[in-house]
Amino acid sequence: MLMRLLLFAGTNVAVILVLSIVVNLLGLDDYLMQSQGLNITGLLIFSAVFGMAGSFISLLLSKTMAIRSVGAHVIKQPSGPTESWLLDAVAEHARKAGIGMPDVAIFESPDPNAFATGANRNAALVAVSTGLLQRMDRQEVDAVLGHEVAHIANGDMVTMTLLQGVTNTFVIFLSRVIGYVVDRVVFRTERGVGPGFLITSLVMQVLLGILATMIVMWFSRWREFRADAGGARFAGREAMISALATLGGTREPPHLPGEVQTLGIYGRVGAGLQRLFMSHPPIEERIEALRRAA
Repeated sequence: MLMRLLLFAGTNVAVILVLSIVVNLLGLDDYLMQSQGLNITGLLIFSAVFGMAGSFISLLLSKTMAIRSVGAHVIKQPSGPTESWLLDAVAEHARKAGIGMPDVAIFESPDPNAFATGANRNAALVAVSTGLLQRMDRQEVDAVLGHEVAHIANGDMVTMTLLQGVTNTFVIFLSRVIGYVVDRVVFRTERGVGPGFLITSLVMQVLLGILATMIVMWFSRWREFRADAGGARFAGREAMISALATLGGTREPPHLPGEVQTLGIYGRVGAGLQRLFMSHPPIEERIEALRRAA
């Protein structure tokens, strides 16, 4: 469990490390070093470009990637009463939330789960698993749909992207600033960059990247509480509590591919340090939060 969470946290770090190695091979780090020292303005611009670009590309492709990763079927014309009801329920929640009608999709999975994604709150996607439709009654499914529509209305996908981009930017920026200081003070490199800069910046990217992941996961947990409140507002508090209780009664947390793992309504939980890397709070805490709000 701990290894899986650390691997998840390390995915974003690995992306930054690959970019860093490419940058060093291209000699861009040398360009960022002025004869008098570090080119702070150039480094900040460079960090922002590399830090934000990947996050926003992922956001723009999020709907397509999510549909492909789970093999979801987007409902264009309902083929039965269940699909018709799903479209009507999402449309009603979207009307209450004041957003455009999202695409609605169903994906094959025995696990009860659902997610929402998309770069535009008026052109998003809500997807539910066949396991969710089979294990929950319509009131509970309706609450889950309200939860997902609340994510869209709250702009959570865009906010997560901005947060990820900003933390990436500071990881790249601070790791190089620290690398420069160590290279000058400890390794006493006088011009350009030495091995101390490369080694230190790479090590700091790993450490700062893990810290950045903790920050992003903290926000991810907080947004789940807010989406639960939205689901309760749209579909009823007791229905939302009942839906969460049904999810909590599953033997194992529902599985989703890595591309959409943090988007699901329910994720894996842990104890101790593992909690820092959890994308979702424990079901018991979510239910308690809804009861306290009542």
